[in-house]
Amino acid sequence: MPMIVKEIAVLPLRAPLVTPFRIATGQHDVLDNILLRIELVDGTPGYGEAAVVEHITGETVPQTMASLKECGAALIGEDIADYRTLLWAFKERFTGNHAALAAFEMAVLDAFTRSMKIPLWSLFGAHPVKLATDITIVIGSLAEAAAGVKAFAARGFRSFKIKVGRDPELDLERVLAVAKCAPKAMIILDANQAFTAEGMLKFLKQLKRQGVVPVLLEQPVKKADWEGLKKLTRCAGMPVCADESVGSLAAASAALKAGVVNAVNVKLMKSGFIEGEAIARLARARGARLMMGAMMESSLAITAGAHFAAGLGCFEFIDLDTTFFIKGPLARSPYLSARGVFDLALARPGIGVQISGR
Repeated sequence: MPMIVKEIAVLPLRAPLVTPFRIATGQHDVLDNILLRIELVDGTPGYGEAAVVEHITGETVPQTMASLKECGAALIGEDIADYRTLLWAFKERFTGNHAALAAFEMAVLDAFTRSMKIPLWSLFGAHPVKLATDITIVIGSLAEAAAGVKAFAARGFRSFKIKVGRDPELDLERVLAVAKCAPKAMIILDANQAFTAEGMLKFLKQLKRQGVVPVLLEQPVKKADWEGLKKLTRCAGMPVCADESVGSLAAASAALKAGVVNAVNVKLMKSGFIEGEAIARLARARGARLMMGAMMESSLAITAGAHFAAGLGCFEFIDLDTTFFIKGPLARSPYLSARGVFDLALARPGIGVQISGR
């Protein structure tokens, strides 16, 4: 049966947070995203989510809603059976608004895999691998960092991603507190562009004197400071991961070819599924390590990201934890355990998440 799109809807997707999600460049106080719902002529739905993070990407909610309404209207009457050709054809319409691109691709792929009665991960691999996400320790007080790591370590988390960059002295104390509270856990540092290369090396040296060596350093300097990234890649003594610096296949290719970084954070909200897959495969071919990341996303987009990473099976670092910061139904992913493990072996068709009442 043809998979013709009959109608679309663009709706707000909001939820309160357990605590403000603070990083060096800003913070989230609520989840304020956008839902795209499409419906095929046979009634099959498809859901996509755009996570809008203005303080990181510059995208706005009104811009993203307008993009999805315009492109969604153009999707009506289209057959999504050849989804790759369709999605590549629409890609250029989302220039400068990749969160909308991610929602658009997500909804199409959800509807396609529901129609085919296959889980989303099967588009990317032969079998799904289990994924254990880290948990983020957001910027805050020393007491907040200690309490957070104790609570999540007690649940079984063994990897902590610590946001740093507002106050280096306090950051040092916070990282040491995490290491003390969870001495066997892996520590990832994410500076969200807040350091210089020299400042980051000084910070790492201070940690090393205390016996703490992170397993990964994510986006330590400004996204355009490729020389700083290259210096850290040479001197840090750990993988250096590009996030904000690599938002496209072209940027990933250039950064890896030039030896700027040796790890890449793939986020659906930066590149969508089709280009994101190309980035992941390129990085693996170049010998780079991979992180699967996310913005502030509900269980819909987080579960879609888990399908993507589990199907590809090439991600060493998993950072799909934002549902643990959300209150209410949008926090519930059907394949995510309380200790942060995604198991999609018995996943239902599609993404497996349906937004209640939508």
